[in-house]
Amino acid sequence: MRSLVANLELGHGLAWHRISAMVLRYWYLLLSSWPRLFELVYWPALQVITWGFLQSYVAQNAGFFARAGGTLIGAVILWDILFRGQLGFSISFLEEMWARNLGNLMMSPLKPLEFLIALMIMSLIRLAIGVVPMVVLAMTLFDFNLFGFGLPLGAFFCNLIFTSWALGIFVSGLVLRHGLGAESIVWSLMFGVMPLACVYYPVAVLPHWLQFVAWTLPPTYVFEGMRALLIDHQFRGDLMLWALGINVVLFVAAFISFLAMLNSARRHGSLIQSGE
Repeated sequence: MRSLVANLELGHGLAWHRISAMVLRYWYLLLSSWPRLFELVYWPALQVITWGFLQSYVAQNAGFFARAGGTLIGAVILWDILFRGQLGFSISFLEEMWARNLGNLMMSPLKPLEFLIALMIMSLIRLAIGVVPMVVLAMTLFDFNLFGFGLPLGAFFCNLIFTSWALGIFVSGLVLRHGLGAESIVWSLMFGVMPLACVYYPVAVLPHWLQFVAWTLPPTYVFEGMRALLIDHQFRGDLMLWALGINVVLFVAAFISFLAMLNSARRHGSLIQSGE
């Protein structure tokens, strides 16, 4: 029976025991360093406190913002889900690069898709460690209940996490192909997306020509949907469907590009070197 479970396959030769082994490896690595755990909680807590007090000030001094003030702290939390989802994925990947272990993994029976699924699971674990205290602080200090969104929160979360994984897969492929010299893109790409995703303001604020670019990004639909929910008390299901459709395209494109860059790295020998 144990042998049967150990050899259980998840469609097309994917093995859960290999995926769970990789997740367990990253989990032990995370637990072995308290600074890693502390950082996961510290930055989200700092953000929610800073922006929460800003929201309190705006709500007390302007009628409109008093009505729509929750959009600020709501945007902060949703943005952190997007940012930390991508960062949690990429950090686990970079830890293999830093340990110069990626070549060993790619020569093992571990399949690229199994490796990516393990990174996605670790992304969720890291995200939970950082965001849960953030949500509790928002409820305790500023009386903002993220779960008050109800079922739309599920649509917001799924679209944001799918975008973060697509970007994580893409930047991991770039680092895989070009080495740790391209590591900075892991930290900078998401902040480049932030102004166009209209996290803290509506799309209408952007110049007309730039609005077309903004609407090509799935997070834009999520943040517009959040504002519609908080200000107009209306759930825009059409926006979520558009975001999901674009996410599917991004995810497939990111996976194909990752495989292409992995094959290129194998041909050029950069899997073994993986340096600057």
